[in-house]
Amino acid sequence: MIRSIEQLNEIKNNFVAARKNRVQIKVSMSTCSISAGADALYKYFKEENYINDLDFLISPVGCMGLCHSEPTIEVITPGRKGVILTNVDLEKGEKILKEIIHEKEILEDIGPDSKQMKIALKNCGFIDSENINEVIANDGYFALGKVVTSMTPDQVIDEVKLSGLRGRGGGGYPTGLKWKNTQSSEATQKYVVCNADEGDPGAFMDRSILEGDPHSIIEAMTICGYAIGASKGIVYIRAEYPLAIEKLKKAITDARSNGVLGENIFGRDFSFDIDIKYGAGAFVCGEETALIHSMEGKRGEPTIKPPYPSVEGYWGKPTNVNNVETLANIPAIINNGGGWFREIGTEKSPGTKVFALAGKVRNVGLIEVPMGTTLEEVIFDIGGGIKGNKQFKAVQTGGPSGGCLTQEDLKTKIEFETLIEKGSMMGSGGMIVMDEDDCMVAVSKFYLGFSLDESCGRCTPCRIGTKRLHEILTRITNGQGTKEDIPLMKDLSNTIKRSALCGLGKTAPNPVLSTIEKFPDEYKKHVVDKKCPAKICIDLVQFTITDACIGCTACAKVCPSEAILGRVKEKHFIYQERCVKCGACYTTCRFKAIKKI
Repeated sequence: MIRSIEQLNEIKNNFVAARKNRVQIKVSMSTCSISAGADALYKYFKEENYINDLDFLISPVGCMGLCHSEPTIEVITPGRKGVILTNVDLEKGEKILKEIIHEKEILEDIGPDSKQMKIALKNCGFIDSENINEVIANDGYFALGKVVTSMTPDQVIDEVKLSGLRGRGGGGYPTGLKWKNTQSSEATQKYVVCNADEGDPGAFMDRSILEGDPHSIIEAMTICGYAIGASKGIVYIRAEYPLAIEKLKKAITDARSNGVLGENIFGRDFSFDIDIKYGAGAFVCGEETALIHSMEGKRGEPTIKPPYPSVEGYWGKPTNVNNVETLANIPAIINNGGGWFREIGTEKSPGTKVFALAGKVRNVGLIEVPMGTTLEEVIFDIGGGIKGNKQFKAVQTGGPSGGCLTQEDLKTKIEFETLIEKGSMMGSGGMIVMDEDDCMVAVSKFYLGFSLDESCGRCTPCRIGTKRLHEILTRITNGQGTKEDIPLMKDLSNTIKRSALCGLGKTAPNPVLSTIEKFPDEYKKHVVDKKCPAKICIDLVQFTITDACIGCTACAKVCPSEAILGRVKEKHFIYQERCVKCGACYTTCRFKAIKKI
């Protein structure tokens, strides 16, 4: 049982000494890694290590952030710098192992990106989170030890306030102030809640942290409990995250058995424990009052604030709710000081921000950059630019609640207020890049459809307003739009934003408003010309056969409406009156003889 910082240092020193002269192979074993075959690679290394009595250290670690190049591994050989290797299949793994055995220098290295700075992701892809000694060797639980043994609750909150840390779940509320509000509420029982209900399409930041470094969340929640006077913590996590749940459960068990969670932590008169509650994947439960109702077994519906959860939350008791990424910053802030954190980023948005970079960008993955980094740096320097040398068209930040930003916005600095001024928002950190082949009207319809499906239905503006908006967009993409639809959508969107009950409804129209503002010509093409420039909206597209047709008959064979006629080895024709625009011919033709117009 750990009872002092001296014990932590002893564990750390012993662990480092034991690994000093040994070869280490770290295999990324996150969800995306496993889906790419990392589990077979990890098994291969383990078996070869055992069979050949190599005495290498083979460790499963979390996401290295290189989702575009999975499976990824890191090789650390004594006296040499660690080397990261990507796209490691079994054949490549066998070659690498032979080179290590024969002490050849491993040269390939994707290397760290100089524009990134990892605080929340410091240990992700670097440590085996199921080995608590390795966690401690990488400064795990030192912040908790410092807090419990040498700081008062007020001093802890002052340090968090000094850091300027703002909530990374989207709202950007000052974390230290939220902690202080909960601490000031009088009650015999208080709660610390970790919001791990990550629901944005394309977002995987919180999942990756919980898979790669769950102990940082346990440590941060315990520090928060000490600061606000809570003895109970709850992680609310969506059930669709099985690997994250498995890692979190193991981490909680290990923390308890080592005395850094549970009764009399660090031998002091402070006890704190953590339970897990599962969500069913409702996006609205990312809103803290809806989340709390769901934890209580009620419908996940938001309520009007005040009272705020810091006064009346879980079972009517003062409750502090922070999301995963927010909490992941806490140990580093305590260890390095609030002033250190505030020096990173910008004046109004200190620190770093984690993003799930996805879409039409070359280097899809998990990144962490200082606040103030521009969108251009993220997309083109870190992301490697657009796939297939296509033209950049837009980037959606903030998920369904955000907006689309264009080429003109690429110099925009990533800050809470700056993104809002541009018609988007930070959100939890999803960042989806689009190219010239994307239809912005269809994108707007997709995001609005997501919010419509995820609405809890409690308030009329969100329940009915988003439905009416979606109906208008459907008409437009079906070729039935009118000129009156554009001003109608603007008016309806602003009404929903003003009157909806919670953040989901208030921000649901953002994709509609931002695309109307940024891409007015594209809406005009749909409404007036009945054409989709990107050729995505199928009702506004015609399929036609060009002179490249050799008459192979493949297209005619797959056409469900017998709209394609022609003789063998002669050019075929599409009868538009029969065509149901299923696209089967387009995807079947091997000669690219079928075009969309």
